[in-house]
Amino acid sequence: MPVCPIDTGRYGSKEMKELFDEEGRLQRYLDVEAALAYALAELGEIPKEAAEEIGRNANTGKVTPEKVKEREKKTHHDIMAMVEALSEECGPDGSGKYVHWGATSYDIVDTSWALIMRDGVDLLEARIESLKDLLCDLALKYKDLVEVGRTHGQHAIPITFGFKMAVYAAEAARNLERLRELKPRLVAGKMSGAVGTMSSQGDKALMVERLVMERLKLSPAVITTQVVCRDRIAEFVCWAAIAASGLDRIATEIRNLQRTEIMEAAEGFEAKAQVGSSTMPHKQNPVDCEKVSGLAKVMRGLVVPALENVPLWHERDLTDSSSERFEIPMAFIILDEMLITTTKVMGGLRVFPENMRRNLGLTKGMILTEAVMMALAKRGVGRQKAHELMRQASVKAFNEGKAIGDVLAEMPEVTACLSRSEIEALTNAENYTGKAAELVERAVKYAKGV
Repeated sequence: MPVCPIDTGRYGSKEMKELFDEEGRLQRYLDVEAALAYALAELGEIPKEAAEEIGRNANTGKVTPEKVKEREKKTHHDIMAMVEALSEECGPDGSGKYVHWGATSYDIVDTSWALIMRDGVDLLEARIESLKDLLCDLALKYKDLVEVGRTHGQHAIPITFGFKMAVYAAEAARNLERLRELKPRLVAGKMSGAVGTMSSQGDKALMVERLVMERLKLSPAVITTQVVCRDRIAEFVCWAAIAASGLDRIATEIRNLQRTEIMEAAEGFEAKAQVGSSTMPHKQNPVDCEKVSGLAKVMRGLVVPALENVPLWHERDLTDSSSERFEIPMAFIILDEMLITTTKVMGGLRVFPENMRRNLGLTKGMILTEAVMMALAKRGVGRQKAHELMRQASVKAFNEGKAIGDVLAEMPEVTACLSRSEIEALTNAENYTGKAAELVERAVKYAKGV
């Protein structure tokens, strides 16, 4: 009976989950065993017909998960159970005696992890690329749509909605760069034996390694212990947590912008059938963004076990194995789900320019006091004195419910330097977005080049 929401089909794409399911992982084990047999035969270490027989039987149609699990009840060792099942299919007194020749369990396990993670990274890379391009499109589309910028949850100065999207596009591009940089370090196989010295394969060990990896289209780890060193997996999981946190950042922003009193942007809502609440029919909740934020918590939680798996005892112990059975599939599948969901949200995003205009006016021009301050400073008032004048004007405007322009027009220190028309221009949000449009274009150019 499925227990985990990944297994129930709630999270993760079919393509990603197939990489990590029981049959998919067993097939990778068998692929490595077959590649080893072919390499040994090519070097004259085992008969060619034995390698061909092993290759013919190294599939989950012959060596089924059920057969392996039945043997594991006796061996209490999953790889040995697989080896015995494959040997039996090949004829235990014939070709089967050459199965797993000179290998240790983690030659098979870690090389199969490399095969799985290579394909998983390819999927993640494509999903990040799609999201990045979508964010670039949104950035350009809305580069001139002015809205309130917020710091500390308070109105700051104006930005544009496209500027916000460009920030996210650039971050997605950085995450793509990081993934491409770490991929060669993550995707590395091994065929180096019990403690990494290649003793069991003799003088031809390096040639065995080369031929196995060439057949599997992998690079060999430069040096290993009994396992490929776990800093590689830890780096990927840390990257996945960073990428997940970036998606959480986008989701959190949309959740805030979708608040009833703000409502500048919102997730799409299927009006014909979607239900927001079982008791409040009016609700349109940011459920997809909340899912992304919730899954980000799980992803960040995977960082600690990944780091804990780096310092194994001596040439290895088994403390990494059990946690990696959770950690590696979950890191890939959860991030896959987060990317799919975030792309869906941003692709169907509802944007409300009229609410942005409304919110820009809530402070009655106070968010433009920086613009007035700098204008006064340039007219000889001095930056610090101008700041104090604007602080006093803001307090008065707030307490009396006045527009900042009206308060400024009553201050001799201000009117001595600025005309009423200049004050009006300075307190117009449309006039104070700086280089936002140019910065959007610069960010998009960078992101599209990654």
